Amino acid sequence: MILVTEPARAAPAASVETVVEARGLVKEYGAVVAVDGIDLALGRGEFLTIFGPNGAGKSSLLKMLAGAMRATRGTVSIGGVPLDFSDGEWRRRVGMLSHQGFLYPQLTAEENLRFYGKLFGLDDLDRRIPARLERVGLADRARSAVHGLSHGMRQRLALARALLHDPDLVLLDEPYTGLDPAAATVLREVLRELRSGRRTVVMVTHNLTEGLALATRVAIQVRGRLAWEGARADVEEVGFERFYHEVVDEGLGRR
Repeated sequence: MILVTEPARAAPAASVETVVEARGLVKEYGAVVAVDGIDLALGRGEFLTIFGPNGAGKSSLLKMLAGAMRATRGTVSIGGVPLDFSDGEWRRRVGMLSHQGFLYPQLTAEENLRFYGKLFGLDDLDRRIPARLERVGLADRARSAVHGLSHGMRQRLALARALLHDPDLVLLDEPYTGLDPAAATVLREVLRELRSGRRTVVMVTHNLTEGLALATRVAIQVRGRLAWEGARADVEEVGFERFYHEVVDEGLGRR
């Protein structure tokens, strides 16, 4: 384990396309500062896992990267293009899996994907939808209403929705929470495919084992800041939990 007291802010190599970049990102809720001046740059094919305690601002960071929330200050760019809330093309480059799921319970699994596919202007939904449902193990539930699906099935369907339009940037907020073993296995397999190199992934999770398994970069967020960041290759899984708690305790002023 390499113990780093100062965060390492390594940008992608010059030869690698920068997919997402955040500069001086701040989110304030009244007097509460949820995200406090985060700088981040990720190249194509990178997989960043962000760990951190509850209240560290991880979900707020993801929402700002997704364009689902306006930053109080700072900028976000996708492929060098600054975030524009009125630009549908910008949104088509991002897919997000969050706690909400963004699914309509009265619609079937297929109808949900068709609805979102039309929002993104996709013209090959008759091919895409069956393929996505098959990949997440829901081909036999295509015509089942979402309200009748288990939590794990809904999470898998939400993942299919997030990937339906083949986004360049995939954002995952605690994707393993509440999943049964079967759903967790499917999620793990899909995430492994995402790591193949074409997409850039940012995942927030409390699951240290799953979070380290696929990451190319690792960060620990505390009190709205990246208290530590480094390459996955520099992190040994054995002892990481202790290191994580040391970083968190220091960031919270417990040491």
